[in-house]
Amino acid sequence: MSSSARTAGGGTAGGGTSGARASDGRAPGARTPGARVSGARTPDGRTPGARTPDRRWPRFRFRSGARPRPPVRAFGLRTRLLAAFLLVAAVSAGTTATLTYREARSALLKTAQDTAVSTFREHVQQTGFALPLRVEGEEREWTEQFLRDLARKGKPRPWVVFAEYGSIRVSSGQSPVSTVITPELRRAALANPYGHFERVVKDGVPYLTIAMPTVFKTGPYSVLPSGLVLYAVMRMTDEQINVDALLTAARDGALPGLAVALVPGLIAARSVLRPVRELSQAARSMGSGRLDTRIPVRGNDELADMARTFNESARQLEDSVHELREAEARARRFASDVSHELRTPLAGMLAVTEVLDEGADADHLDADTARAVRLVSAETGKLAVLVEDLMEISRFDARAAELNADEVDVAEAIRKTLQNRHWHEDDRVRAELPAGIRARLDPRRFDVVIANLVGNALRHGGAPVTVRLRTEERPSGATVLIVEVADRGPGIRPEAIPYIFDRFYKADAARTRSAGSGLGLAITSENVMLHGGTIRAGNGPEGGAVFTVAIPLRAEGAGDEE
Repeated sequence: MSSSARTAGGGTAGGGTSGARASDGRAPGARTPGARVSGARTPDGRTPGARTPDRRWPRFRFRSGARPRPPVRAFGLRTRLLAAFLLVAAVSAGTTATLTYREARSALLKTAQDTAVSTFREHVQQTGFALPLRVEGEEREWTEQFLRDLARKGKPRPWVVFAEYGSIRVSSGQSPVSTVITPELRRAALANPYGHFERVVKDGVPYLTIAMPTVFKTGPYSVLPSGLVLYAVMRMTDEQINVDALLTAARDGALPGLAVALVPGLIAARSVLRPVRELSQAARSMGSGRLDTRIPVRGNDELADMARTFNESARQLEDSVHELREAEARARRFASDVSHELRTPLAGMLAVTEVLDEGADADHLDADTARAVRLVSAETGKLAVLVEDLMEISRFDARAAELNADEVDVAEAIRKTLQNRHWHEDDRVRAELPAGIRARLDPRRFDVVIANLVGNALRHGGAPVTVRLRTEERPSGATVLIVEVADRGPGIRPEAIPYIFDRFYKADAARTRSAGSGLGLAITSENVMLHGGTIRAGNGPEGGAVFTVAIPLRAEGAGDEE
């Protein structure tokens, strides 16, 4: 038997003295053939062959500890619901207030306007004038007095009346000509014998101007304009005050309405957000491992249906995970029990095969018997390695693996690994180990990592195999230890890179069995992750496979398990 280190897809690699054990204390075995594959990046953009802690299925690693707080959102669901509710309330209140204001304003102005126009028309129709109109002497005084009397009869309030006949201008006021009467109104009065009116704003003051021509009745349905036109001008300040009061009332009524609408908006938002908040909390609880989390169901609306659906999904997930956990536990117990049960008979078989090997080497047996003895001895060694590897991997699955870290000189630790396997005398192995690099490592487990990678490269790659050591600063500011094991072989096929660290994975599908256990790189990966590091596989720029191990110089919690 030779001392050995585990290799990719197949157990151990290395050479040494007969009957020696590997530095990790497990039974020795032979190296395994295994294929490597060249590769590039994986479809998800990760580094080829990068090993992540949760690749195998099904291993449910729920993280405990403080739950992360949900991020604070400036425009969360509550804000959007309240904004939408207030927007609807504002549009409704604004629309109602606008329509109410417009209708009330129109009704108010129309009432005053109709009253003034009908009253003025009635008085003009009941008045007779001697035409042609003269405004000299007593006739002028009589006309002005008549206009003043007509102005006092104005409804809903007194008017200022103007009379225009050709170039003659007379009024009930101080000025014979009005600045409020527009040329458009004069033209309309001449064109329409039944009169016309306009609303005019002058210097911010609203006026109602009415034009009523005097006519001669020439038939039952026909009239003839006399040329005399009477105008009535009425200030509408009272109506404007009432309109402004309506506007103020509409505005003052809409603002409290929005404030009142905020209360049902808060209630509605709470009724919607409460199930959503409960769903979020339940999802976080399930993410932390509490699969028995359920949401209380209230009512029969869509939110209640969502809660029922979540509860049913959670129940099915809990049942499925429970079954998978039981199956995983049974598989771990089976592998562990089988390994323990096989250790005792294998110890006896190894002792017997050593004796038989000595007999075969001493030519005490014929040639056929000696070949059979050597075959049995080799297969027994492989079985012993497989049992030891199964026990080791079962300790990782049961979370029983411990990290006994210590401050070590990394270059010296790698040299010891090479010396224990007699690789320091092998021309196929080169080492680039700068001095002065120290890190907290578990020496035994780090020895397994280096031995497995170098042995794997010797068996499946091509010489020379180079071991490089360096440190590297990460963008986060942390310093990590980098160990690279590179060979000059054919490299790793791209399709095999994502699975290179899986248990019992064979890169060469034509290879029905391997010389080793098939757990070498899987155990290597577990040991690296136990240090808080990562391992990845890929191909070098000049060909050949490259395995890169990155371990923090001071792994978190490494010293707690010493």
